[in-house]
Amino acid sequence: MAGRGTDIMLGGNAEFLAKAEMRKREYPEEIINEAIGFADTTDENILKARAVYKELYDKFNAEVKEKAVAVKEAGGLYILGTERHESRRIDNQLRGRAGRQGDVGESCFFLSVEDDLMRIFAGDRLENMMKTLNVEESMPIESKMLTKIIESSQKKVEGRNFSIRKNVLNYDDVMNRQREIIYNQRAEALNGEDLHENILKMIDDLVKNMVNTYLADDDDRSEWNMAGLREYFMGWLITDEDLVFEGNELEETSKEDIISALTDKAKEIYQAKEDEYGKDIIRELERVILLKVVDTKWMAHIDDMEELKKGIGLRAFGQKNPADEYRFEGFEMFDAMIDSICEDTVRMLLTVKLQKNAMPEREQVQQPDAPNAGAGDGSFDEARHSEKIGPNDPCPCGSGKKY
Repeated sequence: MAGRGTDIMLGGNAEFLAKAEMRKREYPEEIINEAIGFADTTDENILKARAVYKELYDKFNAEVKEKAVAVKEAGGLYILGTERHESRRIDNQLRGRAGRQGDVGESCFFLSVEDDLMRIFAGDRLENMMKTLNVEESMPIESKMLTKIIESSQKKVEGRNFSIRKNVLNYDDVMNRQREIIYNQRAEALNGEDLHENILKMIDDLVKNMVNTYLADDDDRSEWNMAGLREYFMGWLITDEDLVFEGNELEETSKEDIISALTDKAKEIYQAKEDEYGKDIIRELERVILLKVVDTKWMAHIDDMEELKKGIGLRAFGQKNPADEYRFEGFEMFDAMIDSICEDTVRMLLTVKLQKNAMPEREQVQQPDAPNAGAGDGSFDEARHSEKIGPNDPCPCGSGKKY
């Protein structure tokens, strides 16, 4: 049923019949296509083919016109449907095949009560109607009430399918927004933009987030998890001598002081890396590390979001909208992924160690002065000679086995 049905012609299609006859006469397809065209040509083969096609077309066109009159008198094209589709649009497309281009036509559908559409959506109502009218099972039924029941069933299916598509779009919209953010970040790195300011901001955000996590209460120092904070940064940002407080020093120290101290320490380490390896190398390193971390975290995040989608429908049992829950939890997971990208990128940049290997000098191969150098002085390389090993001789590797 693809297309508009313009090739449906009552009585037959003279063009199709003429082309089919030319194929029977073993005309090449290229010649047939040229024969039905109107382009100027001096090719004798094409001109002869056009004459043959015109003769055949006139012949079949006369026959088709006679048959078309007979078909129209009989009522035109009759569409016989054996089942109703769950979509009214598909049924209407099938109906539309009758009566194309102003011709006469008719369509009729024969359904069974056991069809899926009838059984699922209209089974009970149809059964009650048949009992009310006292209709036998073998008796065909034709009524406007039945037609309305079928259309009502189709509307239910269309509404359900629309809800499914809309629900899928709600879920896809969450990933599309997240994908846009990640791809923009990747594009900056791929396009070679300077990421130095972004890295410095990552350092600030990471230190601030970790300090706020371990030192939650601003006033009560007893609630500060200073040991956990030192353990987190130990080995890659601080040493055993850092963040050690004696007496009342901790009481006189604020979170802002700790954030400032850790941030300054991280930027000092980073600046030392840049001084050691050079600005250009560090800029390229920023790009490579950020790309690698983003790709790794994003692929893992896609899998996590897919797992979340599989089980989020169970939230409906708790009187919650699964789509809303998916959106909320999805963005929480996305924020956690961004924090993880920031953490891994900063940690790798502050701990990276590049090995400076001296490039070995290539040995200069002595070239002859001329292409035929040595050809006339009798100097030839001596051919290498070695004993030929037979199939049953001892292997030269020393294993004692046959070669």
